[in-house]
Amino acid sequence: MKTLKKITLDTLNGLSTGIVVALIPGALIGQLIKALLPFWPNLSFILALTAFASALLPAISAVCVGMTGKLTPIQTSSIALAAVAGAGNFTMKDGKILVMGNGDVINTAITIMIAYALVLFLGQKLKAYTILLVPLLVLLIAGGIGCLTLGPVGQITRLIGLGVEHLINLQPILMGILIGIVFALLIVSPISSVGIATAINISGIAAGSANLGITAAAFALAIFGWKANSFGTSIAHFLGSPKMQMANLLTNPKLLIPISINAGILGGIGAVFNISGTPMSAGFGFSGLIGPIAAMSKRPNNFSSITLITILFFVLPIALGLITNYLCNNKLHFFSSQDFKLDFK
Repeated sequence: MKTLKKITLDTLNGLSTGIVVALIPGALIGQLIKALLPFWPNLSFILALTAFASALLPAISAVCVGMTGKLTPIQTSSIALAAVAGAGNFTMKDGKILVMGNGDVINTAITIMIAYALVLFLGQKLKAYTILLVPLLVLLIAGGIGCLTLGPVGQITRLIGLGVEHLINLQPILMGILIGIVFALLIVSPISSVGIATAINISGIAAGSANLGITAAAFALAIFGWKANSFGTSIAHFLGSPKMQMANLLTNPKLLIPISINAGILGGIGAVFNISGTPMSAGFGFSGLIGPIAAMSKRPNNFSSITLITILFFVLPIALGLITNYLCNNKLHFFSSQDFKLDFK
């Protein structure tokens, strides 16, 4: 049971890091480069580089898992081989290897967990033959199982994505509220919000509400702990990631209540104004202006759109954070700034 817990936690933490490393280059500059392409066509080379990085998500995630679990280079590389096999974005056609997208994130995680368990089981049993047999065995067994599960897992994740899209069309405001809350909770948990967003292929208004939920949580956490943290630490909540508060929130779960309220409100408002996003932008929040840029790319390029995006992604999150902080901290004494204190010394 202890080993299973370690495998699961190492996989979640490593996968979370790998997803950010592989996807954030494209997410940060992708829209900007596309806008500049008509003037500087040679910038397409940069898009190609970010696409290469995205395609390597399975291998990068596996390496991060191996480093998190303090595995040997042979074990880590073997897990990476299996992850690439199970991701599904590398295919063979007419004797040529084709690469499309970054693969199925959930099946990648399953494959990595199987490969991780296998390398732990093999350990040093193969002695001098470790370097010869471990990569082969892990690739064939874990990678082979990953290839077999790819189809069913892919169908399940597509159904989840379609289900979310269907529900958001039926009840946009209610679902916007729920999605905003869910993704706000994901961003402060060990689970990768980006991983979940890309896994279920969340898009459209659902992605916009998810991003706004994370944005609301990020600004709220910055404001709640403003008096206890340095300026740099505070702004890192929304310029970086609010996941830095994970330990404080998991040890004191009641702190999640005001965050969820703000995220639900902003997620619902986003649905009212048809704020959209992409699977890649949904899990990032305000970080790198990924959410606002993705939302803006779905709207007419005019002053009213810029004003709306500015209000929803900057003005409202700050206003909600200040109001909630005043009520819960100053009036109700539900929490104090010290509850959100971070020390990186």
